[in-house]
Amino acid sequence: MYWLFNSSLGRKFIMSITGTCLVLFLLFHMCMNLVLVFSTEAYDMICEFLGANWYAVVATLGLAGLAALHILYGTLLTLQNKSARGSQGYSSGNKTKTEWSAKNMYVLGLFILLGLVIHLCNFWYKMQFAELIGSPDAVAAGSGLVIELFSKAVYVVIYLLWLFALWFHLTHGVWSAFQTLGWNNKTWYRRLHGISCIVATIIAIGFAAAPIYFGVESLLNGIMTLY
Repeated sequence: MYWLFNSSLGRKFIMSITGTCLVLFLLFHMCMNLVLVFSTEAYDMICEFLGANWYAVVATLGLAGLAALHILYGTLLTLQNKSARGSQGYSSGNKTKTEWSAKNMYVLGLFILLGLVIHLCNFWYKMQFAELIGSPDAVAAGSGLVIELFSKAVYVVIYLLWLFALWFHLTHGVWSAFQTLGWNNKTWYRRLHGISCIVATIIAIGFAAAPIYFGVESLLNGIMTLY
């Protein structure tokens, strides 16, 4: 087990496993957000099901642990790679999007972390956490909270920028996870790049649907009030 925590390969393995679990959660959360676009009642039912129930709390703690491990080992690998490169940096002249994202995975990760903090403050803190501590201000209907937030243009822009960074992070991250877990032969090399882009695009578009839909709806309603 020593290699798992102290070797470069072991750290990459942990990064791949935690990253894969987080991607699966993102797909679930994305589907949940898409429900809101079609039915506020159904979305509120899901929020109630995933409130302060024990299974939801356990899942939240598990996700927090996975995210913490992913950030910790991402930091360790970044420092290790920086130390190994010294002052030379990257010598590759390849300027493709994938190569750019590979060079900036940690910076993208920090931007994503900042967006996650904003997300937790806007939603989790006012919903599950408030319910756990018995706050009278706990929001029962999550749909109203989401719609109100995305009626403000500044939050729509913030979330779309966050999703843009997430897309770049995932295009390299998903591919890198496949590579680390052993799918690195020549036959699958290009296929995995394609799969990574597809997964990243599905997640980004799925999450963007709600802020764009309710942002545009709010804008149109504002225009209508002028006439």
